[in-house]
This record gives sequence, C-alpha cells and structure tokens, in this order.
Amino acid sequence: MTTQSETDLPREESSAIDRREAIRRVTAMLGGLTLVGGSSLVAACQRERRPGPRVPIGEFTVADIDLLDEVADTILPETKTPGAKAANVGAFMALMVTDTYKPEDRQVFRDGMRSLDALCFQSNKAAFVAAKPEQRLALLEKIDREAKTYMDLRSEARKAREKSDTTAQTNASPRPADPQTHYFRMMKELALLGYFTSEIGCTQALRYVEMPGRFDPCVDYKPGDRAWAGHA
Repeated sequence: MTTQSETDLPREESSAIDRREAIRRVTAMLGGLTLVGGSSLVAACQRERRPGPRVPIGEFTVADIDLLDEVADTILPETKTPGAKAANVGAFMALMVTDTYKPEDRQVFRDGMRSLDALCFQSNKAAFVAAKPEQRLALLEKIDREAKTYMDLRSEARKAREKSDTTAQTNASPRPADPQTHYFRMMKELALLGYFTSEIGCTQALRYVEMPGRFDPCVDYKPGDRAWAGHA
C-alpha cells in the first residue's frame, strides 16, 4: 500500500525505493543470499547514466556486452513478452559490474565470461554468441548446477566456521575471507535485476500501474496471471 508521504517523495528517491524492492525480490528468487554489489546497486540504478547497448562501458567492449545480452536472453528468453536482450540487459550488467563491484569481484566476473565462452567453444565448436539456442541453454543449465553446488558448499563452510568461532571464543587468528562468489551467480542475479527493473520487465513481464488506486487486500488470482510490479 502506498501512503501519502510516499507519493510525495521526489521522483529519484521513489525510484531508488523501487530498486530496493527489486533487489529484495531478486535476492529471494536466488535463495536469500545478498547480491554482489550490495547497497551500491541502488545508488548505481539511481543515476541517469543510461548507455546504449552498442557503447563500450568501462572495461567491457561492445563484443562483451553482446555476450552478456545473449547470456541474459538465454536465462530470460522471449516468450509472450520480449526477452532480456530486448531490454538491453547486457549493457545494464556491464554498468553494474563497472560501477558497483569490488575489483576482485569484477575480475571474477570477467574471468567467468572468458571461461563460459571457452566452455561453449569446447562443447560446440562455436563461441557463445554464435552457438544455437539449445546449445546455449544446455551449457548454462550445466554451469548453473555447478554454481549452485559451489554456493551451497560455500554457505555450509561459512556456517561451520561461524559455529567454530562461537565455540572457540578466541581472536587469536584472523578469520579467513569467504571464497569468491561463483561468476554465474553474479550473471544470473544481474540478469534478473536488470530485466525486472527495465520498462519491458515492469510493464510487460509484470503488471504495472503507475498510480496505484485503492488498497484491496484480497484480489482474485487466476493461474498464469502476471505478478504485480513493485511500487514505493
């Protein structure tokens, strides 16, 4: 429900709150882990810098952005609504990595792009952007399973370490840093965030009302109905 004070917020502040809601939802979709980039994603989303899909961004070349577009479009393909590539999600991903990721996370992400392309060539004798849709999908499904296993083991190791720290009650040695997030986890969360905060994602994949009306606590739902886009 939108309160009077929320409707009076400046446009840019209201937009930032929408982005926070989007980040919360994407985090839930991905199992509750904090998104790489954290609160910096909100600030980056707020900025008016909106490069076109054919413009290099930071260290990302046009070819890099084309690759990210195809990865995102394989995750969120065109169905009854346009896919991620139509929403220029590749450019969004490149911008978020450039503006919000720590240097070590940027390195993991870019190394992951090269690894993904090499795996595609190894399996299909073609770069990812030149591979057939079914080949791309099979490869990303395989990498996604590997990423989930990796992230599950990472989470279990963190819990075990925290339990050990609590039991030992000692600060004799510094706690080792967590292993880096899997690169495909980064790609997947940015693809979802970019798509569902784009105009296409909000107004076509989701149902969007620019100015919500009365509060209705019980709305009929029919199987297949689209979810509502979040509001401030």
